[in-house]
Amino acid sequence: MTRETQHAQQEPSRFQAWMMAIRPKTLPAGAVPVVVGTALAAADGKLLPVAAVIALLCALGIQVATNFINEIYDFRKGADTVERLGPTRTVAAGYISEKTMIIVSAALLLMVFLLGLYLVYLSGWPILLVGLLSMFFAWAYTGGPYPIAYSGLGDLFVFIFFGLVAVSGTYYVQAGSLTLPVLTAAVAPGIFSVNILLVNNIRDIDTDRKVGKMTLPARTGGGNARWLYLGLTVVAYFVPVWLWMTGYSFWVMLSWFSIPLAVGQIRTLFRSEGRVLNEVLAGTGRVMVLHGTLFSLGMHIPIFSAL
Repeated sequence: MTRETQHAQQEPSRFQAWMMAIRPKTLPAGAVPVVVGTALAAADGKLLPVAAVIALLCALGIQVATNFINEIYDFRKGADTVERLGPTRTVAAGYISEKTMIIVSAALLLMVFLLGLYLVYLSGWPILLVGLLSMFFAWAYTGGPYPIAYSGLGDLFVFIFFGLVAVSGTYYVQAGSLTLPVLTAAVAPGIFSVNILLVNNIRDIDTDRKVGKMTLPARTGGGNARWLYLGLTVVAYFVPVWLWMTGYSFWVMLSWFSIPLAVGQIRTLFRSEGRVLNEVLAGTGRVMVLHGTLFSLGMHIPIFSAL
């Protein structure tokens, strides 16, 4: 069998290539905050189902667009090489052309903008500002002269936009206001989103340093980044405790049933290097989904009981 034949057999289909570019394992960072924000709105009697669905579509659209733009700029900067330990990046591998990725990314952001106009209609200029900033940072995360992902500030921006902004924005478009408990609840999805990024960047420390991509783990070292992951996880599990103590149903503590899964990811993270961390990345996404789902279910149980 020739090398060309082997390459042809190994090359993914068009659908598979786009699924690789979408990065399904990262999508909880876009979906869970919207689910949590919607559960809070429902618990407060403010649920607007259509607004919730559109907020979810917009959040996922921005998440995917960020992943697409990341492929473009990491390819340009030489960050996605054959030495990379993570999943294959489609632009660097030649499965999707850079031009096609640019066109699709722009089209996706335009669709998000048009969908988001309904939320702007409901809630006014604050949501327009949030939407425009979210789309700008989808580009600025790896694009522009000072890419956020290359500066070590990516974790902070992920916490803000995939935690505080996503949860509070989802709540705001339904309730028309914000409360301190909503902002507090936003901390947990923000933390799990940061943890997903931390695992990704711990895995890529060596290759990132070679191209000057100085992520937080690249700056502080893998050991410190692992301890940060642990500390943030502990904080996330105190969020439902605080909400329970401030008047929400005890059922929010259902989220603690995800602790065994979280502990398993922490153990593997501290014991592993290289490609094994791909499983921790996926596992952290599962922790985020389970925690957010159980938390949201806990918010809904009193509503169901009252029916």
